[in-house]
Amino acid sequence: MTIQDVAVLSGLSICTVSRALRNLPNVSDKARHQVAEAASKLGYKPSAAASRLAGGSTRSVAIVAPTATAWFFAQTVEAAEEVLGDSGYDTVLISLRNKATVRREFFADLSNLAQRVDGVLLLNVDLAPGEVEALVACGLPVASVGMRNVPWDNVGIDDEHAAWQATQHLLGLGHWDLAVLSSNEHPVVTETPRFRGFRRALDEHHLTVHPDSVVAAGPSIDDGRRAMTELITRGARPTAVFAHCDEAAFGALTTLREHGLSVPKHVSVVGIDDHPMSGFLGLSTVAQPVADQGAFAANLLCERLLNTETPHQPANHLLDTKLIERKTTRHKR
Repeated sequence: MTIQDVAVLSGLSICTVSRALRNLPNVSDKARHQVAEAASKLGYKPSAAASRLAGGSTRSVAIVAPTATAWFFAQTVEAAEEVLGDSGYDTVLISLRNKATVRREFFADLSNLAQRVDGVLLLNVDLAPGEVEALVACGLPVASVGMRNVPWDNVGIDDEHAAWQATQHLLGLGHWDLAVLSSNEHPVVTETPRFRGFRRALDEHHLTVHPDSVVAAGPSIDDGRRAMTELITRGARPTAVFAHCDEAAFGALTTLREHGLSVPKHVSVVGIDDHPMSGFLGLSTVAQPVADQGAFAANLLCERLLNTETPHQPANHLLDTKLIERKTTRHKR
């Protein structure tokens, strides 16, 4: 039984449930009652507070992220820090700064890290097999957000399903001529989960992915601009575009408008994530619960820290995504 089960039964977010269970402020009486009722029905008890921390504990947890500046990591870190702080742990934020040298130094110094912290929370760090082995060997309890095939508890979303939702949205609006801004250089050869979701939606409608309609795009606005420019330069103008993330979609919107193409009159655009700017820009997207992922992973790590001697079967916990239709998509005319 996990805090996610309580959240589902109560109909509230994991962040709200976490605050209610710890009797923190800024939670309504109605929400507290819903959480208490759900927890009671499920027999769920929250992690013990700081007074129950084992002797010899450093009372610190390292939060490791590829970068500390991106919006996703900022929201995830804030939610995780709140849960860890309420459980009596200080946090040490380690940014790998998207640099190979910093990354190598981090993994070369794991023995020293193990003397300074009680556990590690990883946020979307793409680990090589040797790095996974090194983390396991250092003996620290580990949990993560947004990672796959790891030997510890992970919290994330079903990226393939999220992309399927976005693509089905476009198909449901009558768009059959679709393009995709994918996150890897050769998506048709080496598929990411989000590209698989895009292709699966097309397969279900007996459509194929035309190579000219697939363009690689990184996770930034500039990457999206370049990818959309490349697509237009190829001479094929789709009626709709699926971008693997909202920031790439922002870049696509800019390029389309620079080329005199109206969104969604000429081209519909959909992304994934629900970036904080998506609502302001009217972007249709598939929202993921970013803060809830950080809070849930932190709760799981707290449970491990308080039960280090108890046998534990790691699990991959997937949170729901939700399509949000805004102004950048409409029926094909």
